[in-house]
Amino acid sequence: MWVRAELEPRKQVMRWAGIVIVAVLIGYLAVLLGDTRHFYTDDTEAQYVPMWQLLGTELRAGRFPAMVPWEWMAGNYSLEEAGLYNPAQLLVYLLAPSFDNLALYATAVKFVFSTIAALGVFRICLAYGARAPWAAVAGVAFPFSGWFLFFDEASWFTSQTGTAWLVQAWASAVLYARGRTGPIPLFVFLYLALSVQYAFPAVESGLMIAAVATGEYLHQRQWAPVLRLLTASGLAVLASMIANLPVLLSSQATWRGDVSTIHNDPFLTVPWSESLNASLPSTVPAFTAWWGHVQPLPMVYIAWFVIPALAFIDWKAAARHAASWSGIALFAVATLMWTAGPGAIGPLRWPARVLPMLAIALLVLVCVLISHYGDFASSRRRYAAAGALIALLFVRSFSAAPKLVERHALAVFVVVGLGAGVVWLARTRGTAAAAVLTIIATFPIAFVQVASAPRTPLSYGFAEHRSDMTAAFPDFGGRTLQLADRILVRDEERTLADTYGSLALGSYAKNLGLQYVNGYTPVGHAAFAGLLCMAWDGGTCPDAYRRVFAVEPSTDTPIVDLMRLDRIVLQRSQYPQAGDEPAPAGWKFVHYPGHEHQIWVLERVNPLPSPGDLIAHESGVHATVMPEAGLTNRATVSSGTGGRIVLSRLAWPGYTATLGNSEIPIRAVAGTFVAVDIPPGTRNATLTVTWRPPGLPISLTTALLALIGIGALQWWYRRTRRATTLPTPVPTNHVLDARSCPVPPHSGSTPGAHQ
Repeated sequence: MWVRAELEPRKQVMRWAGIVIVAVLIGYLAVLLGDTRHFYTDDTEAQYVPMWQLLGTELRAGRFPAMVPWEWMAGNYSLEEAGLYNPAQLLVYLLAPSFDNLALYATAVKFVFSTIAALGVFRICLAYGARAPWAAVAGVAFPFSGWFLFFDEASWFTSQTGTAWLVQAWASAVLYARGRTGPIPLFVFLYLALSVQYAFPAVESGLMIAAVATGEYLHQRQWAPVLRLLTASGLAVLASMIANLPVLLSSQATWRGDVSTIHNDPFLTVPWSESLNASLPSTVPAFTAWWGHVQPLPMVYIAWFVIPALAFIDWKAAARHAASWSGIALFAVATLMWTAGPGAIGPLRWPARVLPMLAIALLVLVCVLISHYGDFASSRRRYAAAGALIALLFVRSFSAAPKLVERHALAVFVVVGLGAGVVWLARTRGTAAAAVLTIIATFPIAFVQVASAPRTPLSYGFAEHRSDMTAAFPDFGGRTLQLADRILVRDEERTLADTYGSLALGSYAKNLGLQYVNGYTPVGHAAFAGLLCMAWDGGTCPDAYRRVFAVEPSTDTPIVDLMRLDRIVLQRSQYPQAGDEPAPAGWKFVHYPGHEHQIWVLERVNPLPSPGDLIAHESGVHATVMPEAGLTNRATVSSGTGGRIVLSRLAWPGYTATLGNSEIPIRAVAGTFVAVDIPPGTRNATLTVTWRPPGLPISLTTALLALIGIGALQWWYRRTRRATTLPTPVPTNHVLDARSCPVPPHSGSTPGAHQ
């Protein structure tokens, strides 16, 4: 028999939501005590924070930076992980230039998104009927789970933001399917998850919607809620096309052009057995990654309680009502399978990146089941089961890293002590006290894990203050190409007095407001990267020096002139003899006092004629200057016999050219430079070259249709909704006392009734 379950009182929910926010803040402070730069490392310092500075500056100047043409390597922000059509991302960019302390700003931004993620997990638990205290436990635990804390929060910002919106969308999907909210929250949160322009959150969102839809059908045995859910989700996909269609239409020009490749390799593929480490804080899992076979970071750690808690669930009662939580279980199984491989599915490489999804699913599942079917009454059988699970954690962790046996034994002692305290509080003081202790234990564990973690080998160690960076760096005006490799930089040289006072690695130049061709990009224009052997971090091979001064055969013009560069910076450790040799024709070595020990600097003997002119080469054509003014550029051209104009623009998809009123084809020279052929007999005609994100008219149309569609769904929801909602039903034969066990007060019997 089933009865209607009362929702948690709003006041209690809001109180526990506040506890979640405060707890995440305390957890962040604990992490910062362990490492003040934890949230400002690797890709965050080399890619994201500099990008925030550049895009914020462009937006404040009134320019929408879908393309920043002078930044050849990473300037196509319709493809980069920029989220230009994501309002939250735009706010981050607009605020960024106001902050001098980049580490502080990065930490503050990440705290906001971690709080959004924690509240999202909290909402998922509530949507499935969990009690507010246990929902809060899951919400607080997630931001301090292993992979999310050490990778997504520390480095990979777009993964963190995508996950934050995904969990909010998950909660809204369940609530919409169960008739407790309208479609708009689901539409908005799913759009935000899809518009960060990162493949993993997009695919994970699709997997989540499929799991929720399947689970809701099994739960409700009706197709209508599922169809409404899928329709609202489909409309969010249509709306997000404005962010994702350019990526698809430009993929063949990038390193990520082959989207159909599936292959397997051991790098960052996680054996399922490593999930048995999920609750031992000392875990150092065994799989192949940057540190070899055994990883020094607790990548697979989820929460100290999540595995031992399985012993205190009445699984017979839970199994009788499995349909109500089947969506969570389906998502957990799917993500667990994904973490083990394949190693790459198109652009989706490194399956370990899915570990946060597994953490979410298991935290939600455990806290929902504890809320409904938890039993903390004194029982030797349950204590023995909990002991066996903890022993299994120890054996698995010991097997991965036997040299750390003392550390693992101490972790077992901590987990046993904390578990005993939570069980005792649940029996004697009630759910709230047990939940509070569970949350408080998160903080010292996070501190110890971060404080004892080795420095990531991918860290750059940039300075934290933009003013310090600018004061130490030469004032390089004009357009600069840097030829360097960060592998050649020794750890002791990563200071403003050495490397970072002269070399702009990654996207460092964006912090300085300088126009560098180089930049950090996960996308990369394949032809241009091949032309100068330029890598994802903006670094180059030693042969790049020869290549940039080589003559492009079809134009008989050096590459350096086709790019219209003003300066070339050479890393001394890569080119130790360059300054002792004659400079290339038309160039000279210029000395910058205080920087000679790190770089050679080449500048033109005579400045480029017509600064700002986009035309790099013309053959058989007479053209006026084409000023570089935004993404639409014009010149007047004439040609009696026909000819060609080559522009100093990277040949991304999305360019169109018109001559007078007629469209003419765009070509690519060396696969890299935008070029147009001018027909014979042209006389004083206006040549207009324009770039727009590919597929823009289509994506604007789909966005408009999506808004109309979601409006119609909302209207239908308001027209047909019932006067009262239908919360998750709970079994009348499994009710425990609210004071002594973590179950709703309307669903309880005496402790120990289900032993």
